[in-house]
Amino acid sequence: MFKILVAEDDGGAARLMLDTLADAGYETLLARDGLQALELVSQRHVDLLVLDLMLPRLDGFAALTQLRRAGSALPVLVLSAREAQADKRRALRLGADDYMVKPADEEELLLRIAALLRRAQAACARRLQVGSTTLFYDDLAVEWDGRRTELPRKEFLLLYKLLSCPDKTFTRRQLMDEVWDMDTDSDEHTVNVHINRLRDKFGENRDFAIVTVRGLGYKAVRL
Repeated sequence: MFKILVAEDDGGAARLMLDTLADAGYETLLARDGLQALELVSQRHVDLLVLDLMLPRLDGFAALTQLRRAGSALPVLVLSAREAQADKRRALRLGADDYMVKPADEEELLLRIAALLRRAQAACARRLQVGSTTLFYDDLAVEWDGRRTELPRKEFLLLYKLLSCPDKTFTRRQLMDEVWDMDTDSDEHTVNVHINRLRDKFGENRDFAIVTVRGLGYKAVRL
């Protein structure tokens, strides 16, 4: 399920947006100002940001600027009462992916959100983002907390599998079949060994944890 952050300080507009997104099957988060929006993006997994421009503490233009300067590729749909072409061009130049004027048609809004999410998925098909941690499939590498860790192939595939399906429990046999060859001579104990190696390397990671499900196997939990 996609998680959408709505940055909106008007209570009525925020409730309407959250209800619309929830009815469409999205998980939602709400930020009341630009600073809170940036804090939530840095702390939580978010798939798309719906951003108002006229926000307290830090307006939408400034929030968008800081987001892109930090290197975030998070899809951003600006939804604002400001309809001047100069505002639209400015937002797009700063890195907005789309711009709609309030009041927006609900069906069109949902179609544009779905399109942005599809494009983001296609662009990240070989990359997995978990909070501030990024897994690069082609490089077998993980970037987190300002460092880059290159992993042996089996360790990377195991971590990628678990993080691709957060909160889903995989048995050791399932992980063996997914990551190792079906006819491998290794037994299920090798999964435990690789899990322990991953825990040693990412024990300080604040974006996820690998949890043992007693009697079943393992799952990854986003923090």
